[in-house]
Amino acid sequence: MSEKLHPNIAHIAAILREMGATGEPVVLDESAPTAATAAAQLGCEVGAIANSLIFNADGAPLLVLTSGAHRVNTDLVATTIGVAKLRRATPEFVREHTGQPIGGVAPLGHPAPVRTLVDTWLAKHPTVWAAAGHPHSVFPTTYDELLKLTNGTPTEVE
Repeated sequence: MSEKLHPNIAHIAAILREMGATGEPVVLDESAPTAATAAAQLGCEVGAIANSLIFNADGAPLLVLTSGAHRVNTDLVATTIGVAKLRRATPEFVREHTGQPIGGVAPLGHPAPVRTLVDTWLAKHPTVWAAAGHPHSVFPTTYDELLKLTNGTPTEVE
């Protein structure tokens, strides 16, 4: 990997190596603000993209890693985790709790652990692609490895 990586990408790469992950960050030619744009650049199905969505769950951060083929049913997730209100987080809330920008939030490497739910639909794909801390970066992993890396809970989110 290049020594001129964005600091967020370098941070995620170091964590992945430290945790024994199988993949390394890939820097994309263009930003990938949506699962569809990421999938097009990677040549994979949109469902293999793990969207990192931060929600405000009664004031606490919640990371939902959902298949790019899904939308999160916030009522279902709120009921599942036992919170009264689940809403999309503001960019400021996301940055505060992840240290990363919207569009590039990695499932790990946050200043403090963030409760994480992992969409069970992602298990249908042998390779899953997740953001690597910057809108121009992703890393390959597997569903099982993603659960391990994030200490996430397998959850139906749609």
